[in-house]
Amino acid sequence: MFWDQDGILLVDCLPKGQAINVGYYSSLLVQLKDILKGKHGRNVTKGVLFLHDNAPAHRALATRKKLAYLGFQHLDHPPYSLDLPPLDYHLFSGLKNQLKGRHFSPDAEVIAAAETWLDGQPSECFFFLNGLQKFEQRAEKFIELRGEYVE
Repeated sequence: MFWDQDGILLVDCLPKGQAINVGYYSSLLVQLKDILKGKHGRNVTKGVLFLHDNAPAHRALATRKKLAYLGFQHLDHPPYSLDLPPLDYHLFSGLKNQLKGRHFSPDAEVIAAAETWLDGQPSECFFFLNGLQKFEQRAEKFIELRGEYVE
């Protein structure tokens, strides 16, 4: 899932039994650039900072080369700590609460329920922007404390 301050840009549901590898992830990055190009025009990557977690497909040299080729500036996510959870916690905690206790038969049902919830997060309520701002505040604290965790 890729998102920005205005909302969801791209949701991709990996086919059952398939793992995310560098090739698969690189194809998603190309799709994302096309989506951003449609949204922002020609200077699609100007001023865009790309942040993803530390999954192997995200850290791979081939992925970093693909990001550079596509013109994305990327930030390395620091190692996980209690002070700095991944940015996607903002999205997935609410989604998890929405889906909790429900049973889905085919995969398509859970995908549809997730997409319905995500589509229901209006950008005018600044849901997505607030998530980025909260992450920025936690990141600044993380930097101030030089990565130390303080209760």
